[in-house]
This record gives sequence, structure tokens and C-alpha cells, in this order.
Amino acid sequence: MDKIKILIIEDDEPIADLLSYGLTGEGFQTCTAASGALGLSKLDQFKPDLLLLDWMLPDCSGLDICKKVTESYNIPILMITAKSDITDKVLGLEFGADDYITKPFDLREVVARIRTILRRLEQAHHLNERETAQENVIRFKNIVIVPGERLVKKDGITVELTPKEFDLLMTLIGHRGKVFTRSELLEFIWGYDFAGDTRTVDTHIQRLRKKLDASDLITTVFGIGYKFEKQED
Repeated sequence: MDKIKILIIEDDEPIADLLSYGLTGEGFQTCTAASGALGLSKLDQFKPDLLLLDWMLPDCSGLDICKKVTESYNIPILMITAKSDITDKVLGLEFGADDYITKPFDLREVVARIRTILRRLEQAHHLNERETAQENVIRFKNIVIVPGERLVKKDGITVELTPKEFDLLMTLIGHRGKVFTRSELLEFIWGYDFAGDTRTVDTHIQRLRKKLDASDLITTVFGIGYKFEKQED
């Protein structure tokens, strides 16, 4: 079985070495980069399954890297931050991070959070496989979704969705017409122990609408939340 590959973008060499050594000992395959530019260049070379990303980098902000990655890749991101303010943490989550951990950290917590992210992805994958047995392809407007492959195409061109964007889309489209509160979506997609707030849901909904041009189907129920309209074109 292939090892899970983790790309560590961290400019503090002792921390990067600690993470690499510790995660390798846990059975992961790691690759390190000391700057944002080097990290981005290694994405296509290393093809990681998860990105461990420092907030403060010498050449750019980890938020900028997070934004670029979520726009072009389907890779979960665990951000490492020295910032303890909840507003800063939420900002990172709104830029596409799946979770965050604050310095100084215990390596055991890093491993636990990584395994939690990977477990949620695996559960979502199995759920999609079961759904695929009943419905191989989902179509609406000019969009085609192949759940088992976590594949979304618009006008025949692949649309890159982050893991959370895809899970959010499948939750909404799997219950067409049902109104979800923001809190429900937070719990279903991010988990009950998620430390963010409902702005995270709003941000992901906005991205889905923009990427899929589906503002008329992913609609806001004012004062409550969101739903996916039943009618299809």
C-alpha cells in the first residue's frame, strides 16, 4: 500500500525537521520546502496527499499559498500558525484550510489532526462510492459530477474543487430542496469539534457558486441557511 505523502512548507528548519522526522516515523512519506515558491514548485513534483503549511513564510503569506492551492488542487491543508487570535484562525479556514494547529504544538496533536482529516476524506470517499452504485453520474445545467471519482466538470472542463467544497456540494445536491442551517453544514462537513464559525460556510458557498455558475441553484434561505433547488435545466 502506498504511503500517504505530506508536503511540509515551513521555513523554520528545526520545526520542519521535527515534523518530517516525526511523521516519517508514523508511516507517512514527507517532503519539505523552506519557502512558498519552493513549496508551490514541489506540488506537481511530489504530488502530496496533504499539505502542512506554515502561516508565516519568508517570501509570502501562507494564506496566499493556501488560496493558490485551493484554486488549482484538490489537497487538504493543515495550517501551522503562531497566531492565537480566533479571527486569524478563521481567516485561514476561509482561505481553504481544512484545519489549523497553533505553535508551540505537540507532535502527537499534529499526527492526530492529520489522521482526522484523512479519515474524514476516506469516509466521504466511501459514502460517494455507495452513492455511485445507485447513481453513476449527476447532471445539472452544464455540470457533470462523478461522485466516486470526486470529479466535477463544467462544459466538459474539470472544475477543481477543494475537498470541503466537494463535500459541501454533495451534501446539498444529495438533499435537493432541503434547507440546511449554517450550523448543520459546519457539523456535517467540518465536524462537531471544528473551531471556526458560520462565515466559513458562507465563503465556501460563494466559491461553489462562482466555480459552477450556480447561484440560481445553490440558493440562500435568508435567516436560515442554504439549499439546492430541486428543479434542473
